[in-house]
Amino acid sequence: MHQHFADDFIPHESARQIGMIWAQSAERVIGVDGDIPWRLPEDLAFFKHVTEGHPVIMGRKTWDSIPAAFRPFSNRTNIVLTSQAETRHQVAAAGGHAVDSIAEALDIAYNSEGSEQVWIVGGGAIYEALEPMANLAVVTTVDTQVEGDTFAPELSVGWERVASSPEGEGWIDSEKQQLRYRVDVYQRKG
Repeated sequence: MHQHFADDFIPHESARQIGMIWAQSAERVIGVDGDIPWRLPEDLAFFKHVTEGHPVIMGRKTWDSIPAAFRPFSNRTNIVLTSQAETRHQVAAAGGHAVDSIAEALDIAYNSEGSEQVWIVGGGAIYEALEPMANLAVVTTVDTQVEGDTFAPELSVGWERVASSPEGEGWIDSEKQQLRYRVDVYQRKG
């Protein structure tokens, strides 16, 4: 995936943005048994490019699904919503911030480096809780049918697709996997 797509088509407005970013199947599946149901290296590189340098907010299950070698995400303030003492200890020991509430998560994010964009990175319950506050959504759709137990949120009324890669309704063929995917950027209007 061309990294410049993010630079060219993700709006960078002067006001603070709360963005959500995820990869989903056509049926909106984002997870199964605590893991992503596909491997798409291009999308992982795109995720890193978009979120690097900005705070990321996630739930405990998303934190747990990240391999220990990659926790916390580098060059990003990692904020984990959890009430579990063991996870709070793990997050703190890794250099992240464990919080009990959305308000606390946003307070830390807004006072972190790169806070002009705050990224919500999962999972399903966190997306649902923060969707009303978000003004940007970057969605990779993977052309695959999979069973899952965690789903992407349905964007509420007022969202408009402002960019796609590829343009229109086509697909990009993965160079590393037998998968096709596309990226759509949505912005809340009004």
